[in-house]
Amino acid sequence: MGDAGKAIEYYKQALAINREIGDNRNEGVWQSNLGNAYATLGETRKAIDYYEQALKIALERGDRRGEGAVLGNLGSAYYSLGETRKAIDYYEHAQAIFREIGDRRGEGDSLCNMSLALDQLGDRAHAIECAKVALKIREDIEDPRAETIRRKLQEWESQPQKQ
Repeated sequence: MGDAGKAIEYYKQALAINREIGDNRNEGVWQSNLGNAYATLGETRKAIDYYEQALKIALERGDRRGEGAVLGNLGSAYYSLGETRKAIDYYEHAQAIFREIGDRRGEGDSLCNMSLALDQLGDRAHAIECAKVALKIREDIEDPRAETIRRKLQEWESQPQKQ
């Protein structure tokens, strides 16, 4: 079953315990964690179901950071399913929320993911724009993942886009 399988068992137990004792403060977190675990196992549709439950909870609670995180997860799930335009919609929504609440790391992650999806759709110029903004954010916050974006930008700028 592996680590993700064990994680699913524990997350489901935690969710059940929280519901049993009437403590639903972390329900969205458990739902999101279950989504992540199922995504790790390649069960993307099941992951989406859990992410949608987590999103509903974040919206009900007014948890903007949680909402942005779940929207980003939904974007990644749809990207992995090849539903790239839908993924971009989720990334754009997540990025707007992260910008609004001042979460620079979340904003940079959304832009990075969006750049990959845009390139997948054949929009290299827009992908490069997003990646440059993501790189600037990651440099500003001293995120070690800035180097990954820098390498991707060098690759994109040195090669013509594949059609």
